[in-house]
Amino acid sequence: MKEPSLAEVARVRFGGMQTPEGFLFELTGGQVCLDLANTLDERGTDHSRELLLRYEDLLNWGVQAGVLAGAEADALRIHAARHPRAATNALRRMVTAREAIFDIFTAAPGRRAAPPGALAALNRFIPGVFSKRRLEVRDCRFTWTWRFAKRLDLDRLLWPAVWSAAELLTSPELDRVRQCEGAGCAWLFMDTSKNRTRRWCDMSVCGNRAKAKRHYAKARTLPSRS
Repeated sequence: MKEPSLAEVARVRFGGMQTPEGFLFELTGGQVCLDLANTLDERGTDHSRELLLRYEDLLNWGVQAGVLAGAEADALRIHAARHPRAATNALRRMVTAREAIFDIFTAAPGRRAAPPGALAALNRFIPGVFSKRRLEVRDCRFTWTWRFAKRLDLDRLLWPAVWSAAELLTSPELDRVRQCEGAGCAWLFMDTSKNRTRRWCDMSVCGNRAKAKRHYAKARTLPSRS
């Protein structure tokens, strides 16, 4: 799949869309970890939709989320084809991390305690992920970068997702995490509105559905003109 432009990614709605070149993800979470959590669409319904079915899907998500360069994705794609079992296991670990991230951040808006099992699952990934970080100096400033080994690592997408979750959980910005109030939607997002009153992951989708539902309910209560 060719790397989509920022404009193409920005236009994606309704949880993403399948194209001839691969799946385009809707990335409206505002943080890498939240965008990952949203890759299981329509949670809690009888028609939930798993968007990470193959390792290839994970690579496409990483490129579109801006945490994986196209050339690196191509190299990992070849490596995964040569080691399919290892790629399947890497995808399974990513999904495990995703579910832990979702459970922890779902508790955040109501200031509820994080589920112990989810926190333990996330903590199991942290030592390995943090060992991949190092400090570098760029333009006379210190910055965090990833320490790449010569050998390709199929868990490459796990690194930025877990790091993003750990950073957000220990940041004052955690108070801005919200869960969409749309019916049948459980997506997580950062509320960057001035008054912190955003209720939907996407006003043009869940917001409009809620408005239409209210309008329909109001219309039913009005006396008919005869």
